[in-house]
Amino acid sequence: MNTSFRTAIVTGAGSGIGRACAQALLADGWRVALLGRRMATLQATAAQYPNDQVVCLPTDVSDPHSVQAAFDAVAQAWGRLDLLFNNAGVFTPGATPDAMSLDDWHASVNTNLNGAFYCLRAAFAQMKRQTPAGGRIINNGSISAHAPRPGSSGYTATKHAITGLTKTAALDGRPFDIAVGQIDIGNVASDMTTAMSRGVPQADGSVRPEAVMDMGAVTETFMNMARLPLSANVLFTTVMATNMPFVGRG
Repeated sequence: MNTSFRTAIVTGAGSGIGRACAQALLADGWRVALLGRRMATLQATAAQYPNDQVVCLPTDVSDPHSVQAAFDAVAQAWGRLDLLFNNAGVFTPGATPDAMSLDDWHASVNTNLNGAFYCLRAAFAQMKRQTPAGGRIINNGSISAHAPRPGSSGYTATKHAITGLTKTAALDGRPFDIAVGQIDIGNVASDMTTAMSRGVPQADGSVRPEAVMDMGAVTETFMNMARLPLSANVLFTTVMATNMPFVGRG
């Protein structure tokens, strides 16, 4: 089995940041497994790349059995895993804690936190047992891993938890040559941020448009992390629209 190429798994690869970063890896010569709920959107991500370079694996990251089946398929096809981009996530409708439905809370936790852990767990196991051992895991945090938006209890709590997961996994990965880092992204132009230009709630109670940045800023930052030798690690990095209301008082 040929293990000379670099292999990656990207979750949430059917749209937005996941699609853009998966395509950046493919353009850089990686073999990439695209994980997401819908085959059609994964195939759209993969459309311009050869079949021996990309595989589409419909996966529900909130289901540990679905996650394990996807990681097993990658190991069977390509023999190793060099990179996991733990990107899949959901943002439920804004609400104060008392008005947030339990279904929305559970959806946030099950996808953003449990799903990230299931994927990280499977990646650790594969990276420990392959020869040579080791690999890189990049968790997608968020500006919300630092500061919340109004009405974002589920999303913000899970993204704060991702920071703890990143720190612990980075420590636990050291003996096995597994480097774990986190990219925190603020206001990239994507299908999840179209509302930014129309106006979003601010901490002072107002509703105002916010600046966004081009997706290329995210993919360039991500690829700088992905290409590092395993002897170096970006533990945390933040890339954000310069004029978004993050640094300063609410």
